[in-house]
Amino acid sequence: MARATKRTRASSSARTPKTKRARSNGLARAGRRVSSAKLANTSARRLRVLVTAGPTREHVDPVRYLTNESSGKMGFAIAEAAARAGHEVTLIAGPVSLPTPRGVTRIDIVSARELLEACRRDFRRCDALVMAAAVADWRPAKKLAAKWRAKDSGAERTTLELARNPDVLASLTGGRRVPGKTVIAFALETGSGVARARRKLAKKGADWIVLNGPASLGGERTSVLLLGADGEHVGLRDRSKAHVAQALIERLKPACAGMGAIARARRLGPFPKAAHPSAHSTRIGVTPSVRPRLNRL
Repeated sequence: MARATKRTRASSSARTPKTKRARSNGLARAGRRVSSAKLANTSARRLRVLVTAGPTREHVDPVRYLTNESSGKMGFAIAEAAARAGHEVTLIAGPVSLPTPRGVTRIDIVSARELLEACRRDFRRCDALVMAAAVADWRPAKKLAAKWRAKDSGAERTTLELARNPDVLASLTGGRRVPGKTVIAFALETGSGVARARRKLAKKGADWIVLNGPASLGGERTSVLLLGADGEHVGLRDRSKAHVAQALIERLKPACAGMGAIARARRLGPFPKAAHPSAHSTRIGVTPSVRPRLNRL
């Protein structure tokens, strides 16, 4: 009788224990499907993004060097925008005095050849490269071990022999667009420069090239023309560098939709704390032999 009472109480509820279990299992499976879908959507948006920024220095002697006016602000803004979008970001920076964006791994370099070596290590595994560094085209053919004292001879003129630096981006791409990667180059021209920028776009194997002028150096705002390999062009006039950076990160969305990018993102798994903008940055100093050392900021 007691058993009958228990059964009655059970049957008096909305469903039997077996029905409860079936319904719960069904809800659990549905929940897992929803969670998996959310994770897939999140993972599909997450890329490994490599950004270069700032100038390079080509030393004549221990105290003198050839360089340019790049401040690195554009490249740092791009790295920050990519990290805020949830991407895994590595920033290779020339000698600049800028704080590392949160959630970004930073590698410090000095010369163009150091930049090339650092890029080669990360280019294969990245999904996108934004080449915002202003790389010196030439370097002294020989770096002097001691201070250059040409003036001591009393001469009014002297010469400095230069050697061409490697074209970093063309060396990485082989001058061809790389399947599965989005490559964004930069071109600074003193004239209109559209024709030259388009030639560089093809020569360097980039998907996009950002054409700007010397007025953007060191400032917080810039005017750029984005030229796409497919013929698309987008003009952004007198915008903040943060705005331009966001526009460039938007250009990575087609790559996010690719199955190869999704598969790579799934292998990365959910966002680790180190990849979130609220997490601490990691900075890697590069010695002349380009051997990284990790320092937690």
